[in-house]
Amino acid sequence: MRCRPIALTICLVLLGLLSLPLPCRAFTALCYHEVADSISDPAGNAISADRLIQHFSWLRANGYRVISVDDLLAAQRGERQLPDRAVLLTFDDGYASFYSRVYPLLKAFGYPAVLALVGSWLDAPADAEVVYADRPVPRGHFMSWEQLREVADSGLVEIASHSYALHQGIVANPQGNLEPALTSRHYDPASGRYEDDTTQIKRIRNDLTRNRDLLELRLGVRPRVMVWPFGRYNQPAVAIAKDLGMPVALTLESGPNRLDRLDHIHRVLVPGNQKLEDLVWELYNPDRIDPRRVAHVDLDYVYSDDPAQQQLNLDRLLDRIKDLHINTVFLQAFADPDGNGTADALYFPNRHLPVRADLFNRVAWQLKTRAGVNVYAWLPVLGFNLGDTSMTVQQAESGPAQESYRRLSPFHPRARQIILEIYEDLARYAEFEGLLFHDDAYLTDFEDAGPAALAWYHEKWHLPGDIAAIHGDPDMMLRWTKAKTRALTNWTDALANLVRTWRPTIKTARNISAESVLNPASEAWHAQSLAETLQRYDYVAIMAMPYLEQASDPDSWLQELVAVVKRHPEALSRTIFELQTVDWQRDNNPVPAKTIARQMLLMQRLGAVNFGYYPDNFVGNRPNANELHRAMSLQTYPYRP
Repeated sequence: MRCRPIALTICLVLLGLLSLPLPCRAFTALCYHEVADSISDPAGNAISADRLIQHFSWLRANGYRVISVDDLLAAQRGERQLPDRAVLLTFDDGYASFYSRVYPLLKAFGYPAVLALVGSWLDAPADAEVVYADRPVPRGHFMSWEQLREVADSGLVEIASHSYALHQGIVANPQGNLEPALTSRHYDPASGRYEDDTTQIKRIRNDLTRNRDLLELRLGVRPRVMVWPFGRYNQPAVAIAKDLGMPVALTLESGPNRLDRLDHIHRVLVPGNQKLEDLVWELYNPDRIDPRRVAHVDLDYVYSDDPAQQQLNLDRLLDRIKDLHINTVFLQAFADPDGNGTADALYFPNRHLPVRADLFNRVAWQLKTRAGVNVYAWLPVLGFNLGDTSMTVQQAESGPAQESYRRLSPFHPRARQIILEIYEDLARYAEFEGLLFHDDAYLTDFEDAGPAALAWYHEKWHLPGDIAAIHGDPDMMLRWTKAKTRALTNWTDALANLVRTWRPTIKTARNISAESVLNPASEAWHAQSLAETLQRYDYVAIMAMPYLEQASDPDSWLQELVAVVKRHPEALSRTIFELQTVDWQRDNNPVPAKTIARQMLLMQRLGAVNFGYYPDNFVGNRPNANELHRAMSLQTYPYRP
C-alpha cells in the first residue's frame, strides 16, 4: 500500500485495524456465491477471483483456521476442540465458476468448503435453460456432473443440498406475488385457496428427498448438510432435513454460532464483490444490532374497495418509505376502521374473524422487496372483537369506571385458543420479520375480574378469587400486580413461539406506555414493566408521545423519558421511542414535521439509538418526508450498512 505523507497516519490506523484480534466466538461461517472475473450474477452476489484471493489471504495472514463439517461434528461430539478463529467457507448454487475459480484456490490454500447444489438446475439437459433469479440462464452457468464428481472426490468439498426445486418463488397471494417456495403457502387462483399444512409439508419432504437421492445417485454422496434457499426455513422443514440425514443446516441469519445448534448455523452473507475492509468490519462486528428507524403504518389507509385506488395507495406508501431511507415498518395486520383499538376483522386468512381483504402479505412483501425494509406484523394481544362478552376482560364492580380497549381475557381457555390460532394463521399465510405486540396488552388494577380470571388467581397464584380482598392486603396486591405482568409477558411468549413454528427467525417488539417507564408504581395500573419487557423482547417500543400525555414541556418530558431508560444497562440499544404525528388531544391536529424532526435529533443527542413515529400519513405526506429524512434516515447515520 502506497501512502502519501499527509495520509500516513490514516494508513497506519487502517493496517492496525485489519490485524486486530477478533472477539472470541465458536466459529464464523461465510456465504459466497458466484466467483468470476466479470461480475454479472443477476442476483447481485458475484465476487471477483482477485477479491476472493484477498479474502483468503487475509484470513491466513491473520491466524484464521478454515474448518470442515467433519471438524464441526467432531467438536460437537466433544472429540476435539475447534481452533481459535475458526471459519467455515460455504458457496451456494453450484456455479461453473466454482470449478474454474474457487476449486483451484481451495487446493492452493488447503481450505475445505461447503458447496450447496440445487438439483433441478443440475438435472436439466446440457443445452437447456433454467430459471435463476427470475430469469432464464443457460444450464452451462452451473457445474457439470463430471466436475461435481471431481470436487466431491477431492476430500476438500462437502456436498450439501440446496433443495431440488425450492430455490424459486411461488404464487403466494391473490395478487400474484412470487415468494420463497419453501416457506410460502401456494395460492391457487383457480380455486381461491391456499395449500394446507399437510400439503406444504409433503411438498417440502418430497423435494428434499428428491435432491438427496439425486446427489447420492450422481455423486455417490448422501448430503448431511442442508442449505436453506434464500436462508428461509420453518420448523417442519428442519425436522424433515434431520429425518433425511441432514443434521447440519445453514441459514442467512446473523449472530454467534453454537456447537449445540449446528441445525441453525448463521452465516455472514458476502455481498457482490465485497471489499476486504468491509468483510473485516463484518467480522469485527458479528453481533451488532443496527439502529431501527420505524414508520408505524395503518393498513386501513392502504385498503380500498376499488382495486385501482388500493394499488395507488400502496405505490404511494412504497415511494414514501423508500424516500425516508429507513429500515423498519410496523404494519397493521388487523382492521380497525372505527379506531377503537380492537380488531373487527383481519388482513390475512384466518379461522375466526372476517377477512376485510387478503392484503397484509401483499403489502409486507412489497415493502420488503421494493422498499428494502423489515416488516413487523402489528397485531393485538387481546383486543379481538369476537362478539362474545363471556370471554372478555371484566372489571371489578368495586373499581371506578374506566375507558379501556375491549379485550379478550388472557385467562379464559377458549379465548387463549382463538388468539393462538389467529397468530398461527398469520404465520402460515404471510412473510414478515417480526411481531409488534399492540398496546392493548395491559390489565388495570381492577382487571381481570371475570370468572376464569378469578379461578386462575386462586388456583395458580394462591390468591383470593376476589379483587376487593386482594386490594385490601398490600402484600397480596403487589403479588397480584407482578403475577399479572408476568402473565401477559408469558402470553406473548406463547404467541411468538407458535409463530416461530412457521417463521423461526422473527424478532419481537412490544408497545408499552410511557407512564410505565416514568412511574414504576404504575405497574399496578397497567401490568407493564420496563425491566420485565427489556428482558423478554428484542425491542421495547415506548409510546414516546408527550402531547398524548399532556406534557407541559414536551422536550423536557422526552429528555426525562430517555434518561430513565438509560438507567437500565444496554437498554437504549433495544428501546424504540415512538413519537406521535397527530395531537389527538387537540382535534387530531398534525404535529409539525419540523417539531418531530427536532425531537428525533434531541433524542439522538441524549443517546437514543432507535426511534420512529405513528401514524404515517403517506397519502398526505404527513409528516413531510423531506423534514423527517434529515433526522431519521439511515443515510445520515454513521454506521456501516
